[in-house]
Parts: sequence; C-alpha cells; structure tokens
Amino acid sequence: MRLGTFVLAAQFPGQGHGEALHRALRSVEMAEEAGLDSAWLAEHHFVPYGTCPSAITLAALLLGRTRRIRVGTAVSVLPTAHPVALGEQAALLHLTSGGRFSLGVGRGGPWVDLEVFGTGIEAYEKGFPDSLDLLLRWLSGVPRVAGPGGRFAFRDVAVVPLPQEELPTATGPFPDLPAAPERSGSPATAGPEVVVACTSPSSVRLAAARGLPMLLGMHVGDEEKAEMVALWNRHARATGHTPDEVAHAAHVSAGVVQIADRPLEAAETLTKAMPGWLKHGLDAHVTVDGRLRSMRDPLAYTELLCGIHPVGTPQVCADRLAATSERTGITRFALLVEGSGDLTTTEENVRRLGLEVLPQLK
Repeated sequence: MRLGTFVLAAQFPGQGHGEALHRALRSVEMAEEAGLDSAWLAEHHFVPYGTCPSAITLAALLLGRTRRIRVGTAVSVLPTAHPVALGEQAALLHLTSGGRFSLGVGRGGPWVDLEVFGTGIEAYEKGFPDSLDLLLRWLSGVPRVAGPGGRFAFRDVAVVPLPQEELPTATGPFPDLPAAPERSGSPATAGPEVVVACTSPSSVRLAAARGLPMLLGMHVGDEEKAEMVALWNRHARATGHTPDEVAHAAHVSAGVVQIADRPLEAAETLTKAMPGWLKHGLDAHVTVDGRLRSMRDPLAYTELLCGIHPVGTPQVCADRLAATSERTGITRFALLVEGSGDLTTTEENVRRLGLEVLPQLK
C-alpha cells in the first residue's frame, strides 16, 4: 500500500496566500522525510479554496526540492489548458526528475476560468475527450503530431522532448538524479504516468477505454468508489484491455487524514478549522454562465469526511485505510493533511502518518 499527501494550499480564514503556499511546500518536504510515496497537487483559479493556480509549476519546484518522492498533479484542468503545452511540460518533468512525475488531469468545473482563459463552456461540456486524446498522443512516443482539427487544428510538428526516451542513470546526462521509482504496470522507459479524475460514470468509462487509472475524490466513500472501480474494470475489458492491465490499474483514492492520541481529538481538530475554510473557499466559485449550483453545508461535509476517512488514532487510521483498500481494491492514497490549517499541526500530522500509520500497512 502506498500513502501520499493531497495538497490544496488551502487559504484558511485570516491567512495570506504566501502562508498557504508555504504550508503546502512544507507538507511535501515532510512527506518525503516521513517516507511517504507521493504528493498530489491541486489546481484552482481565483478562489481561496486552493491558492495554487498551476499544479504543474508547483510540481516542478517540488521535484527540484526532493529526491525520492513521486509528485503528481491532482489535477491539471484540461479545459483551461492546451494539451500540447501540458504534454511538453509533463515530458520535461518526467525526464528531468528521473521518472518521478505523474500527470493527473481532469475536466474541472463550469467556472469563470473558462471565460478568463478563452476556452469557453464547450471546452468543459464537450471538449474533454478530444483534449485528453491529443495529450495522450503527444505522450505516446511518436516523433511528430498533427492537430486532429476543430479546436486543435495545427500542422505536423516535432515532439520535443520525446517522453519515451530512456530515463537518466548515474552515468547518464543527469548524474545527480535518483533512480526512477517503480510504477505498477509501466516499464522504466515509459512516458509520464497519466491519471484521470473521475466523478461520474461517463468519466470512468472514458478513463477505462484508454486504460488510464482513476483519481477518485474525497467526497465519496468506499461503496461508491468500489462501484466506480467495478465499472472501470468492466469497461476496460469490454474495450480490449488485457486482464493483466485491468488487474494492475493503479487507481488513487483521495481522502482526509488527521491523527491524534484520542479518538475524538482528531475530528475536533478538523471540525474547528475546516468548515470556515470550506465556506470561505467554495462560496468564492463563480460559474461561467450564471448557472445555479448547490453547496454542501460546510460542517456537515466536514463531519462526513471525518466519518469515512482515516481520522483518529494511528490504529484507527491504519484500520480505515486497510478497510478501504479491501473494499475497493485501491492501494494508492492521496490524503489531505492540512485540514487543521496550521503549519505545525500539519507537519506533525504528516510525520505521524509516515512513522505510525504507514508501518502498519506494509
């Protein structure tokens, strides 16, 4: 089982952007020190829910600051990005980090971001599959790619750098890089791992048809995640993927973690801090077309998260993670560690996750 952090760079009430970003950086550095497997970075625009507007830029910084841990985006929003530009950046980070980069992509929401970046509501409602396919073709190892037409009409161009190149070794062009970390189902010479955020049956089927692992959100529990994995398995087999490919799909389950010595102490830490952040952050979202949206009650949502994720003593946290893995078949986790909103508490939370929970799951 592989445990990682889910980093939002959340701006809690009374905090500045720099404080939120500093806590995010420290949480990833602490995750490497604590022996965790990965760090997954969220991306948001124009809202204090998350203060990182470019997950791939922050990933580049953190790959340079770390030596071992895998760093991924969770997610880079395809409807507001050009897939070729994103593919170039992903290939660059994959090669120069020794294979430690994962590219998580998602559809995002119908936010004003689409207006600001000029892509429009159609890119959100209809354009995600085409964007994903162009991105995958760019990362497939072919030397040249031409645009398929429509929004992405361009002449044949060279793919530079080629993401399928052999990864650097101690005697290669980047002698200071660590060896590439093992990745389930992928050879060392493969391009960067691509993961798709899935929140609906249609996105599950999209990921399955392309054989891409899913990132499943922290807002759903084990039963719904198990159903999504089962749907992915059925559709992947139906679209020609081998039993081995299906069995080794490395899906990622997002959640919340808070560790304390007493069972109720961890939940109290989150229920004191998270509702204010959730209301402050989620209320700031503006839709691109004025459509109405329903918002969760911040306290009720926090209590839900505490009930379905590893929140409690180290033993409770280990038991909940093991139970989720058994029920869903998922063995990779991206866990929000900054729910307290406090730097010192976040650092201690990450330390205990690595030292007191992880050993129980190996």
